[in-house]
Amino acid sequence: MSAKKSSVIFSFDAGRLPRRQLREFARALQAEVTAGRAFDVLITGDAELQRLNRQFRSQPYPTDVLSFPSRDRADFLGEIAISEARAAAQAEQLGHSIDCEIRILMLHGVLHLAGLDHEADNGEMARAERRWRKHFGLTAGLIERASA
Repeated sequence: MSAKKSSVIFSFDAGRLPRRQLREFARALQAEVTAGRAFDVLITGDAELQRLNRQFRSQPYPTDVLSFPSRDRADFLGEIAISEARAAAQAEQLGHSIDCEIRILMLHGVLHLAGLDHEADNGEMARAERRWRKHFGLTAGLIERASA
């Protein structure tokens, strides 16, 4: 198991976000979902997600979550970037807390880091996301919402 712990980095004043609980959730994902492999999570604003989306996916708009798998180390999965603004809007629209939405986005990103791809895996990622959402007590995930 990796000695490195997953970390959550906030690039803004996240006064309304439960920092400690989100860090604990990242560590639970590391322990239970990634077999001990660490990852980093950046929670930031729309402008940064738009910049990253443009730079790495050639898409000129902000998105809710992006995943950047590591190709260099077996014990480190990579990095996830989450838009706090997208998470807040989606949480309001869906009637749950921003904390819940960030956890859903974090889980989705971790599954991508683990090598799953809902656009090409014949439902494998959707099944994994559904199973882990139930395990962690989370509401409908991104794949489930998109197919509804």
